[in-house]
Amino acid sequence: MQIVVLGAGRVGSAIAVDLAAEDGFEVRVADRDEARLTRLAERHGIAGERVDFSLPSTVRRAIDGAELVVSAVPGFLGYRTLEAVLQTGTDVVDIAFFPEDPFALDRLAQERGVRAIVDCGVAPGMSNLLVGHADTLLEVTESVEIYVGGLPAERTPPFEYRAVFSPIDVIEEYTRPARIVVDGETVIRPALSDLELLRFDIGELEAFLTDGLRTLVDTIDAPRMCEKTLRYPGHAGKIALLRDAGFLSDEPIDVDGRPIRPIDVATSLLFPLWELRDGEEDVTVMRIEVAGRAGGRPVRYRYDLLDRYNPVTRTTSMARTTGYTATMAARLLAEGRWTRAGVAPPEFVGRDPEAVEFLLSGLRDRGIVYRETVERGGA
Repeated sequence: MQIVVLGAGRVGSAIAVDLAAEDGFEVRVADRDEARLTRLAERHGIAGERVDFSLPSTVRRAIDGAELVVSAVPGFLGYRTLEAVLQTGTDVVDIAFFPEDPFALDRLAQERGVRAIVDCGVAPGMSNLLVGHADTLLEVTESVEIYVGGLPAERTPPFEYRAVFSPIDVIEEYTRPARIVVDGETVIRPALSDLELLRFDIGELEAFLTDGLRTLVDTIDAPRMCEKTLRYPGHAGKIALLRDAGFLSDEPIDVDGRPIRPIDVATSLLFPLWELRDGEEDVTVMRIEVAGRAGGRPVRYRYDLLDRYNPVTRTTSMARTTGYTATMAARLLAEGRWTRAGVAPPEFVGRDPEAVEFLLSGLRDRGIVYRETVERGGA
């Protein structure tokens, strides 16, 4: 099977390497960064092509002949890239996490007979899949809580953070209003709000609202739902100060007669501080809690993940947990285990117990383990 991976960053490269190890897959990569392509070719023998993803015509040319595409482009390019892939009639797994509504492309996917699994990373991704799975096990779903964060193993002031995926997508996460569900209604809250402290195996972390529920707002019937990002304590306050002071605004201001966007200055200063250096270790922490009733009794399903950098393969935890979810979804499509044409978020896949076990088993084989705990109350 001919597979093309769009994007050769940390996550895209992990995806390409994992798929290329599979007998029967012939993998090539497209990216605008020549150095990334050269590194993949020299270290892993994976062919690459330099592509400008901003042009749909070049995207279509890059995937010519592909039977399956995995899109790992930055979020601001994700929607148009996915649309270009769908227009070719090629099955696709997408982890771009673009801000637009993926269901807006569902009709196109169905018309072309394309199987498209979107938002297929760790969160959104496995978080949605496990929420969808738990929802099918409950007669009534009452609440969904998702806590997730990618963190540096070593805490380095002042931000105690490293961007383990596209830094511009991190800024988007901190500035885009968060949609949550309260009393059955979708409510908009500021990102970084509703701060709380929680204890995990790696210690105390702070959790704050971000817009991570995505399609769950429309696909899961639960009166209470939220997603919160995890960071080391104190991080949210520093980012909120920058945001509230205007440093993350994209509205130009006059500086000595020149229009300057504050966010361009902020990102130029922040991104070098947030850069994850080669060999620097990271961890991924996630907790998903889905509560409701089954058999007339209260039931709570909880899934916990603690994953760490792999020093043998030199693969970051975020690349592992995000990328390998996508590669297992790609195998799901390649083996014909998911046949539904159209746009499918992971919670749709979560309704199929065989598909859920297929993904969880493949992730376990790669050292990524989701621990399930079930609590049942009295009648």
